[in-house]
Amino acid sequence: MSDEAKPVSAPAASGESTPSTGGERSERRGGRPGGPGGREAGRKYFRRKKVCKFCVEKIEAIDYKDYRLLGQFVAESGKIVPRRLTGVCTPHQRRLSTAIKQARNIALLPFAGRAS
Repeated sequence: MSDEAKPVSAPAASGESTPSTGGERSERRGGRPGGPGGREAGRKYFRRKKVCKFCVEKIEAIDYKDYRLLGQFVAESGKIVPRRLTGVCTPHQRRLSTAIKQARNIALLPFAGRAS
């Protein structure tokens, strides 16, 4: 009889969260073990440190006329690829983006990618 008479408290009203939402939610959405939220003990993954191509090859000036070099740092959609993906250092990324913009203005590089 005491089981039926217990009042049910609403966790949303009191500001508390239910304890079962943590692990179940990621499993329902298809969360991977060892993904961004946590690490799996058995898997070892070594991410190689990205190095600046311009520093390694000792390229002093980034020329807007060198469209083949600049094309490596432009995505298929036409966007400039961010430095966290390319590994280019900050000063070179600034010069690179300026050179890409100059090359776009004189039609050496496209403003937008191919329309599919």
